[in-house]
Amino acid sequence: MARGRYKIFLGMAAGVGKTYRMLQEGQAEAEAGRDVVIGYLEPHGRAETQAQADGLEIVARRTVDYRGTTMTEMNLPAILRRSPELCLIDELAHTNVPGLPHAKRYEDIDDVLGAGIDVFSTVNVQHLESLNDQVCDLTGIRVRETVPDAVIGTADDVVLIDITPQSLVERLLAGKVYPGERVQAALENFFKLENLSALREVALRQVAEEVEAKRIVTSELPGRPGEERLVNTSAPTALGERLLALVKPRPESQRVVRRAWRSAQRLGAELDLLWVTDHEPGEDEQQQLDALRRLASVLGAHLLVERGVDVVAVAERVAVERGTTYVLIGAPSRRSLPKRLTRHSLPTRLLAAMPGIDLRIVADRSLRTESERA
Repeated sequence: MARGRYKIFLGMAAGVGKTYRMLQEGQAEAEAGRDVVIGYLEPHGRAETQAQADGLEIVARRTVDYRGTTMTEMNLPAILRRSPELCLIDELAHTNVPGLPHAKRYEDIDDVLGAGIDVFSTVNVQHLESLNDQVCDLTGIRVRETVPDAVIGTADDVVLIDITPQSLVERLLAGKVYPGERVQAALENFFKLENLSALREVALRQVAEEVEAKRIVTSELPGRPGEERLVNTSAPTALGERLLALVKPRPESQRVVRRAWRSAQRLGAELDLLWVTDHEPGEDEQQQLDALRRLASVLGAHLLVERGVDVVAVAERVAVERGTTYVLIGAPSRRSLPKRLTRHSLPTRLLAAMPGIDLRIVADRSLRTESERA
């Protein structure tokens, strides 16, 4: 059975019109004679969005009992039994209630696609795993629900829904995004104009970084300015590049991993992560190592744990074995910065040991943000 085609509507934040647009295109497909159903819809009380669903069949949600509370989720078995030509599934970054076959909705969607059903879905750019640190640095808010960037990368069609930050704030004040009691809190936090401007820039940059592998096509439907459509092509990726990020089982290494992964994506390269240790990890280190392993799995990186007392010697050996062309390391702490900028520092020793390999020090941009706020 041929895999279904996947279209994602991407936005900078809630309220830009992703779900509205998904329903609008779903209606157009239904009018063209296709069998279209809504697998999951979250209109958030927005009457205009709900109206766009009129006339489309909705697959009833399933109920799940969790810790004495009855909750509703997308009904994956019912969708597969119904087997429509096209299924509209909102909020692909959603985390399912424990006990369902999949932990995340994007995994449910993969099953739907595997059954030969086309899918339209929605997501905000801040939910991409590799952007988690960057979004936190920009907005001061850590997004907890994330999805692998590959979910976007493997979509057949990505539509960027773009409006100005001021227009989105006006929609918020008009009650078209959140209920009235949530508006003021939103304005003081995530929906600050400077936050929205930064998120919009991130969303636009995310699309721009896809241009090397995808081409932009004008939207077929008239009257929808500010949208760009990306379609997969067979554009070649860069040859001969491979990145190696040196990590430790510490929370700050996750920032290095995400930045390294985005660098690897820009180069069309593979990413290896390396922890060099001379001991068995303790309980705390094991927990952080497991977290790094989960992050590597989500992003598609390769985590290597090598025994040794000399980080540079082990890194040099691994770089030769793996064909590394770039090495990335975290920035030294401010207290140790003077000592680490000597000829015996890790960056200096890496450069001396691997003269043909580029070295990049990954800065902690949150420190710069804190300094600017101070």
